[in-house]
Amino acid sequence: MAEPILAAMPVTGVSVSTIGTLLGTETVSATDYVIAHVDELQFDLSEGPCWDALEVRGPILEPDLRRNPQRFWPAFTKAILDEEVAAIFAFPLLVGPLKIGAIDMYRTQPGQLSAEQREQTVTLAGIVSRHVLRRAMLVSGREANEEKETPFSRRLVHQATGFVIAQLGVSPEDALLLIQGQAFAEGRSVHDVAGDIVSRRLRFSLEGNRIEDQR
Repeated sequence: MAEPILAAMPVTGVSVSTIGTLLGTETVSATDYVIAHVDELQFDLSEGPCWDALEVRGPILEPDLRRNPQRFWPAFTKAILDEEVAAIFAFPLLVGPLKIGAIDMYRTQPGQLSAEQREQTVTLAGIVSRHVLRRAMLVSGREANEEKETPFSRRLVHQATGFVIAQLGVSPEDALLLIQGQAFAEGRSVHDVAGDIVSRRLRFSLEGNRIEDQR
């Protein structure tokens, strides 16, 4: 997953990682040892751009990490001095309100991403987020749980999908994935979450550029 991003961006290395309790914390894909080690440092120290990107649900950009840092990560900054990392960028992986992980990119020379490149990376992050979540659900087997339900249950899921489309203006595929992801995060069946949506016990709303779940 990291290689196509590397090919599209003016950076030296790229990693894709999952972070937090939903999918665990690990590097899923990395283009070189340096960025894999950068991930490892952030995981071990619980600080760094990937954590902040998830916290603010937006990009963290450090075009000149050594001479003109915008953020202060005392342990991470000290640990990374041994690496040839002059610039680092992190983009969150999100599916609605679910925090999946982050894309990290580094450069060996200082430099910024253009506005167009940042926009492209946000788009790529959305694609990667969906892929990582779908893969996790397939591996766990939870995505298949709903197939065992009755046709009436499937009708409820389709109805809930329509609710989410109306609330957020997203595609049917993304609306269904959002319902599945919410069920995955809560350890419940898709049918149960769909019931909450249709009965209006759960709804999704846009807060700026964020999707939030409300109960």
